[in-house]
Amino acid sequence: ISDVKNQLEKGTLYCAPTEIEVDLSESISKNFPSMDKVRLVNTGSEATMTAIRLARGFTKKKKIIKFEGCYHGAHDYVLVKAGSGAAHIGIPVSEGSLDEVSKNTLVVQYNNSDELQSLVEKEDDVAAVIVEPVLANMGLVLPEKNFLNDIRKITQEKNIVLIFDEVVTGFRMSSGGAQKYFGIKPDVTTLGKALGNGFPIAAVGGKSEIMDMLSPEGKVYQASTYAGNPVSVTAGLSSIKTMNKLQSKLYPRLEKNCVKLVSAIHDMASDMKIPHQINSISSMFQIFFTDDKVVDYSSAKKADMSKFKKLFETLLKNKVFIAPSQFETVFLSYAHSKDDIKDTISSYEKALQAVKP
Repeated sequence: ISDVKNQLEKGTLYCAPTEIEVDLSESISKNFPSMDKVRLVNTGSEATMTAIRLARGFTKKKKIIKFEGCYHGAHDYVLVKAGSGAAHIGIPVSEGSLDEVSKNTLVVQYNNSDELQSLVEKEDDVAAVIVEPVLANMGLVLPEKNFLNDIRKITQEKNIVLIFDEVVTGFRMSSGGAQKYFGIKPDVTTLGKALGNGFPIAAVGGKSEIMDMLSPEGKVYQASTYAGNPVSVTAGLSSIKTMNKLQSKLYPRLEKNCVKLVSAIHDMASDMKIPHQINSISSMFQIFFTDDKVVDYSSAKKADMSKFKKLFETLLKNKVFIAPSQFETVFLSYAHSKDDIKDTISSYEKALQAVKP
């Protein structure tokens, strides 16, 4: 906050590149070695829109592949079967979106390598595969063993650009995001959220030969008045500096607290004989009221939404706020203390009592 306050006194918008933009981009690249070059934008939607446009410009192909339930922002390219982005209003594609645009977005099931392989064998006009390495927008859904490696292998064999949408997982799962956590190198990455620690900023970056397609050097257009504004950039620099300084205890503490919380919730739900599944990783988790393992959008939709609504309402009455939708994820923060975790477990016990058979 002090860094941001100092920047506010210097200026909030110059409409010209600044040295600290370069500093932030270099910091991002150090944490994410796959991002040779970085372009700063304002939102995750801008980042994924730019990433897809880059992939099309680089490959000279039209179609993209996404996974059902993955949310990549609110633009027409990706607002197709988009998990929490559309689940709230119960539609596969938003009204107002153009069929001419969405028809070039192909959808396959998450955790289904065979379906992806079959599709790219039939389609020869695929520019990119875009994926949340860990899905946080249909509840929390984890990649099964070798799934992300399979995607990387398939895209490399077919010369398809692999975009990791790490707007959620970037800096949250590790200092180098999910790609560091799982040891996989995508061609293009999008970042946001934790990057600015509450300030509006996002980034897109990747291989130099792809990023060089961006204007003004290349012919792929991208522009924004507020992108790279010094206030958000300062917040980003300060956030990365703090996360890197604390990472030896930051991520282990987050994971330890998540495991403690999830274990307690699971034990309580089991004792109450409530059918449930809990998916968790790093500092994220979600409970699904179902007997079936949740591995994709179809299995996530089988969960009892009415029970989740009751859980949410009871938690709220007991001073614990989580996202109100089953198709969202619960996130832990470094700011959460031992007492916070203890109080949260107590609130979940009351909430589970409200939904038990």
